[in-house]
Amino acid sequence: MALNPLVPTLPLQDRAGGTIPQLGFGTYKVAPASAQEIVETALEVGYRHIDTAQMYGNEAEVGAALSASGIPRGELFLTTKLNNPNHAEADARRTFAESLERLRVDYVDLFLIHWPMPESYGGSFPNLWRLMLEFRDAGLARHVGVSNFQVSHLERLLDEVGEFPAVNQVEVHPWFTNDAVREFSKAHGAVIEAWSPLARGRFFDSPQLLETAERLGSTPAQVVLRWALDRGDVVIPKSNHRSRMEENFAVLSLCLDEEARAALDSLDRGEAGRTGSHPDRVN
Repeated sequence: MALNPLVPTLPLQDRAGGTIPQLGFGTYKVAPASAQEIVETALEVGYRHIDTAQMYGNEAEVGAALSASGIPRGELFLTTKLNNPNHAEADARRTFAESLERLRVDYVDLFLIHWPMPESYGGSFPNLWRLMLEFRDAGLARHVGVSNFQVSHLERLLDEVGEFPAVNQVEVHPWFTNDAVREFSKAHGAVIEAWSPLARGRFFDSPQLLETAERLGSTPAQVVLRWALDRGDVVIPKSNHRSRMEENFAVLSLCLDEEARAALDSLDRGEAGRTGSHPDRVN
């Protein structure tokens, strides 16, 4: 795979091998009416890792943007995710096929279970994980993983299936470092992909962040994204505006010193910093 050489990659430690670009472009809450134009702009800026989901309702527009770009398929890393109402085997098979059709591809680079929903479907998400592995083995997804899985959910996958996800996409940012999940996932060879890496901008008034950004001549968003990259996480920031896409992409040339990293490390609020739903309560 020939990806943008400016973007660092991380190795994926499943049987397929390969790498994942550490900086991607997220499409959560990108409206279908504008999604094609926005993704086309992101590709023009230099992003080659695009993250979408059945839940977002914009797969068709993402697929149209990828097709219109003329960028060879092998130079793109494409992720989508299984929606919560589709965990039953027949629904998962049908809707994954529909996702591939909407995205105009024969395979995705990464397919994720979006939420574990431990109290739905009789708590049978390990069976769904077996099906995900089948999709991978059939070549429909180069890699498979999970999103929003807690340690308890990951332990069940290990105990009942025996193969760990290549990626766990979870909420991670300086105000919610989610260390227990990160450490357990990484200890078993998974890459951590941080959704909401900027915490939706809710905490950008933090004095430590503002002082650090000013000292480095950078924006708060750039400092936060660089902190995540330095910790070895994949980040998928989203923006509807080219200037912000370019600002986020420019983080690749930013260097944080020890003082800056220590300042951001001090921001963790534990559960009080979580901006999304707790995975145990999404059903």
